[in-house]
Amino acid sequence: MSGARRPERTEVWLPNALVAARHLPGAQPDLPRAVYLHGLGGSSLNWYDLMVALGDHVESWALDLGGFGDSPPPRDGDLSPAGHARSVAAFIEHLGGEPVHVFGNSMGGAIALQLAARRPDLVRSLTLISPALPALRPRRSTIHLPVIAIPGVGEPLVRKYTTEVSAQVRVQAMIEACFADPTRVTQERRVAAIDETAGRDHLTYGADAMLRSLRGLLRTFLDVGPQRPWRLAEQVACPTLAIYGRKDQLVDAKAAHRITKHFHDATVVVLADCGHVAQMEHPDEVAATWLATIGARMDAPVR
Repeated sequence: MSGARRPERTEVWLPNALVAARHLPGAQPDLPRAVYLHGLGGSSLNWYDLMVALGDHVESWALDLGGFGDSPPPRDGDLSPAGHARSVAAFIEHLGGEPVHVFGNSMGGAIALQLAARRPDLVRSLTLISPALPALRPRRSTIHLPVIAIPGVGEPLVRKYTTEVSAQVRVQAMIEACFADPTRVTQERRVAAIDETAGRDHLTYGADAMLRSLRGLLRTFLDVGPQRPWRLAEQVACPTLAIYGRKDQLVDAKAAHRITKHFHDATVVVLADCGHVAQMEHPDEVAATWLATIGARMDAPVR
């Protein structure tokens, strides 16, 4: 643990986008970099505690993906997983272009896969936490998402939800959906999430960014072509760690068995008492797992 050191907010201007991020410099010079990608409706705040837990081992950058957190949508408007991945690639190139350790949760996992398959030169390792990848059977808790994704249907539903339901109630609903034990959320994290959610309510693009990202993600679930997610997984050569929660209400932990079938160099861990956001619910355990698997193979600094 890195003592009193904490991630700080920053902004990076790229040719196609303004990217807001949380940055935690390495505890010493020349540590490898890690880039963290949140899920649908999330932000860089989702990685705060894991960044701190890994603070002695990597230099951390947690991004607000385009249209989320404090990042506006990219200029090209592409919020599909591949579009988000291009923005992440541009961010890594802005840092110098050396390969980084990439972490992705839920939708961020789908984006991380796109990045690793399409730009292997930028990805040193891949860590997927409850990744949003095509499943054989949808979960009952996510069966409403295709309805929300319908153009003309989702817009009024999302606007009604954000205008008529308080930020506090929305955050509590998110916590109950994503955590096996909601009491594990500290008051500090809860207040930060409520403040962030309320602060986004005035943004004209917030609902649109969420819906376009959702629609782009669902399109990958229906893709049967050569760029479908599980086919892209077969192109990933870097070490991959996949972490699932057995009590995840959104991504079925049974999907874990597909990881080793499609990724060439994969380790899979299923946490028994964990929901959808292992990096938030059990940051120290996720950090220890990463250090024992990916970290143990990456002793030599990259830069």
